[in-house]
Amino acid sequence: MATPAHWIAGARLRTLPAAVAPVLVGTAVAAYDDQAVWWKALLALVVSLALQVGVNYANDYSDGIRGTDDQRVGPLRLVGSGLATPAAVKRAAFTCFGVAGVAGLVLAATTSLWLVLVGVLCILAAWFYTGGSKPYGYLGLGEVMVFVFFGLVAVVGTTYVQTGEWGEAGWPALAGGVGIGALACVILVANNLRDIPTDVVAGKLTLAVRLGDARTRVFFTLLVALAAAALVVLAALTTWWALLGLGFLVPAGAAVRTVLGGARGPALIPVLQRIGMAELAWAVLAGAGLLAG
Repeated sequence: MATPAHWIAGARLRTLPAAVAPVLVGTAVAAYDDQAVWWKALLALVVSLALQVGVNYANDYSDGIRGTDDQRVGPLRLVGSGLATPAAVKRAAFTCFGVAGVAGLVLAATTSLWLVLVGVLCILAAWFYTGGSKPYGYLGLGEVMVFVFFGLVAVVGTTYVQTGEWGEAGWPALAGGVGIGALACVILVANNLRDIPTDVVAGKLTLAVRLGDARTRVFFTLLVALAAAALVVLAALTTWWALLGLGFLVPAGAAVRTVLGGARGPALIPVLQRIGMAELAWAVLAGAGLLAG
């Protein structure tokens, strides 16, 4: 039987910076435009956190029933380890999606009803990453969807529900979405780089499997560079104080050195932690700069 500690481990709390960061950036952009609405920002945070945990449980369920996690190197998986039944983990995933859906409906009702469609697409993307008969995560499209939904949609959407329009805040929000989306992809790339050997055996054709080990490491580095470039664009569109966000390069640089140094298997787990810290640092420091400006 899975204990509460097992369920918490299965929720993969170390991935939560990827949910917090886009809301921080989107809200900071709205605040720079003097249009921040804090209760909407909190609801956006509920949506983002619930979707992230839901994705983690959904991946646990889908990969577990396919046997992808049978020889897993990374953190605990509930189904793969046999600690929880697939049905229980699936219920946990859909409970999280339900929480995200309720909070999203409130935002849509108080902003624009077309956001309901965006919310539905987010939940579908979360489930079909590894769920369904043809999960897109097994086809090498995971990074594309993470960039779109945990980067562009999350940041721009957070700004939009507070400003109610594209307006002057639109382009800075887009730049922020590119930066946060790039780092969210870096987390996935590091995870898939670590899992290349087991994913090949399981027939999971992630982008890392398709690119191969060496090119995946280069791709990892290019995404970190894209996050830095997006930060410069954000600063040019708003205030140069936003360049405080370049502090993210401290943990990101350490992760790049580890990846380019050829680390494999369990040695890549600290990379995930450092990139999570880097994404949060990008958001917090850039957001502080926007507020200061």
